[in-house]
Amino acid sequence: MPIQHYLFLSMLLFCIGIMGALMRRNAIIIFMCIELMLNAVNLLLVAFSKMYADAAAQIFVFFIMVVAAAEVAVGLAVIVMMYRKVHSVDINILNRLKH
Repeated sequence: MPIQHYLFLSMLLFCIGIMGALMRRNAIIIFMCIELMLNAVNLLLVAFSKMYADAAAQIFVFFIMVVAAAEVAVGLAVIVMMYRKVHSVDINILNRLKH
């Protein structure tokens, strides 16, 4: 399979993630869109690793997976605490927490 297919799929997934993160107001949906963007980068790095027969890019993929796992732990904890405080996961309500 040519590298252009991987590039197109990765670009498509990343653009969907950006649009979802910018347009949605639900914190859980935004969280999932950020994970989608990280997976798009992982796909691109693995495709380049296969193309150049170099395992260095796959090491970066593992680092991104570790960062994504830490993001899941911290992000879900923040979302749960936000829901306990205001009984909503709408990010516009976060402005009320300042006062």
